[in-house]
Amino acid sequence: MYTIKMTPRFSDTDALGHINNASFLNWFEAARRPIFEIFIPSLSPKDWNLIIAKVDLEFLAQTYYQDDVEIQTSLIKVGNSSFTIKQDCVQNGSVTCSSQAILVHFDYSTNKSLKIPDHIRKKLESL
Repeated sequence: MYTIKMTPRFSDTDALGHINNASFLNWFEAARRPIFEIFIPSLSPKDWNLIIAKVDLEFLAQTYYQDDVEIQTSLIKVGNSSFTIKQDCVQNGSVTCSSQAILVHFDYSTNKSLKIPDHIRKKLESL
């Protein structure tokens, strides 16, 4: 597991005074950068080889603008071409939103999944 600290932006809030649900997708994506760097060290879109197959969010408590959050990311499982991660948004010691995402190692030129190479699998499993 690794943790990234983030400061909510005022633009992440909505008229109800809490963080808008759509902001969590952006936060969780930003916190996946270390995973992206395992697959795409350059982070160049022309080299991109990951695609999201599924993402679920569960809202457990309201999250507010005035306090920083931590995004905790951990690997749940690695398959042949896909892997599943769990991410939690933690504010003031409480999980406010939890997510599971399935990402696929993907070849955009053929629109087909790719086997995750052993050297990448080892790096993922070390998270």
